[in-house]
Amino acid sequence: MAYMYMPGATAVGITYDGGVVMASERRIAYGNFVVSKSTKKTFKITDYVGACCAGMVADMQVLAMQMRALTKIRKMELKREIPPNSVAKMMSTLMYERRFFPLLTQVIVGGVDGEPAIYTLDPLGSVLPDDYASVGTGAEMALGVLDQEYKPKMKEKEAVSLAVKSIKSAIMRDAASGEGIDVLVADKNGVREFTEN
Repeated sequence: MAYMYMPGATAVGITYDGGVVMASERRIAYGNFVVSKSTKKTFKITDYVGACCAGMVADMQVLAMQMRALTKIRKMELKREIPPNSVAKMMSTLMYERRFFPLLTQVIVGGVDGEPAIYTLDPLGSVLPDDYASVGTGAEMALGVLDQEYKPKMKEKEAVSLAVKSIKSAIMRDAASGEGIDVLVADKNGVREFTEN
């Protein structure tokens, strides 16, 4: 089987009582070369749904742009907000249609539609729902922290703190991850973003 090169990164998604937190570090590295130290890998898709990614950032930027357009069209048709599971399925369809020339990105989509939900998508569009998830070359280190410390019905502050802690644990051991952390929070009030050091 041919080896598919996936650039390094770490991104996590966590559900909490009333919303979701998604976080990613800011470094882009190809092999042992650091290309950028300030790349944003969290994306607002709708007013209540966001995404974060690991892998080829250009592919995720194109995917996020297409999803923003498609969800706006769908919202006008339905005259209501598009729930996170629908966003994940639409994204899955786009990725599966390109399975012979895949978008080299792993994605976590999350948001709120009554209940908070996150979904992990691989480059071929598989959709895996979960309470928390991590993708990228630092995923094993981040999941080591998440597996130990995640609790259902956490408060927002605890979830943000856990997301940042899990990314920091990956940064300590994964050379392809680093340079600060972007955090995206989605709840019933909408999506907001901020940066942690």
